[in-house]
Amino acid sequence: MLRPSGPARLSLLYAVVFTEIGIAMPFMPLWLDTLGIDAGLIGVLLALPIATRIAATAPLMSLLDRGLGPRRLILLGSLALSLTYALMPGAAGVGWPLLAVLIVLNAAAGAPLVPCIDYLTLAAVRRDSRLAYSRIRMAGSVAFLMANLVGGVLLSALGGHLAVPVLLTGLALVAALVAWRSRSVAAVPQAADGAGRPRLPLKLWLCIGAAAAIQASHGALYGFGSIFWTEHGITAAWVGALWATGVLAEIVLFASVPALPPAWRSPVRLLGLGASAAILRAVGMFLLGDRLAALVPLQALHGLTFGATQLGAMAAVSAYAPDGARGRAQGTLSAVNASVAVVATLVSGFAYRSGGPLAFLLMAPLAAAGLGLALASRRAGVTPDTVHQP
Repeated sequence: MLRPSGPARLSLLYAVVFTEIGIAMPFMPLWLDTLGIDAGLIGVLLALPIATRIAATAPLMSLLDRGLGPRRLILLGSLALSLTYALMPGAAGVGWPLLAVLIVLNAAAGAPLVPCIDYLTLAAVRRDSRLAYSRIRMAGSVAFLMANLVGGVLLSALGGHLAVPVLLTGLALVAALVAWRSRSVAAVPQAADGAGRPRLPLKLWLCIGAAAAIQASHGALYGFGSIFWTEHGITAAWVGALWATGVLAEIVLFASVPALPPAWRSPVRLLGLGASAAILRAVGMFLLGDRLAALVPLQALHGLTFGATQLGAMAAVSAYAPDGARGRAQGTLSAVNASVAVVATLVSGFAYRSGGPLAFLLMAPLAAAGLGLALASRRAGVTPDTVHQP
């Protein structure tokens, strides 16, 4: 019987985890609404996972540098996810405080999953130069898109108040099973010998800051893009197609970037591409965000604003994180991303309420700050002997 290779297992892990994310992101708010919970309380319950990920991701990922295997962390996290999802319907019947506790535990369990798979994938790429992070990670984007497209139909067929948590429970159990069966993925590397916790170099910190600023510049679009489009007469079907266009562009980039010359796959170059595209997209949304003909190419820029930025961040972690601190670097990147994104989303909310499309324009300086940090990282020291491309 054929056993999937390490890279195939990693692709499968990305697929099942991002399928769960692709169901949870759009449909958990709808499930909370079916419970009759007040809109203000729903907002609080949706903010709890973000705050939890900010606090929990880096400490959990630092466990990898102390000898905990990333595959084991994925397995334990997925099992905890399945348990918390399964308990949510009963907790909702008891009262929202118990549901809130489960939501926090759920977010803590899920916080290290994607960073752990990224960690394993980067380790595999460093070990085998024939592999490409982008093509392994692409499975997650494809699964996320399919979950968005099929999830609504599937949940409508299942019906009832239990459909969302039951489906998410099953997906988390599938992820746990895949993690348990994935012994072919890279083992955890040795921690640094007796020198304590190695520091993350300035060069990496600048790249992390750049990636966080560029990713956070999506805040206004993620929060208010669909609202703005429908207010200007764009149909719900087209809104869905526009979001699908962005994910498809991301998939195309992940598939094609390994063919680029190595110089174009450096952290600075990829982060610079992402930042430049984010500036263009923010200005374009301010000027032309109500015109369908302009929105298609603007959404296609997502391949760079998200995709190139993600690849640049992974290239920086792979190249600049010292041995014994790679888990902490991966967790720090995720935590900083979430922290800056929360602030950007809150700012864009106030800006959209008072200035409408001005909120999109306010994301341009944030992307420009990301570009400046990426360029500054080029002059920072501590360049490794070997830069591993994603």
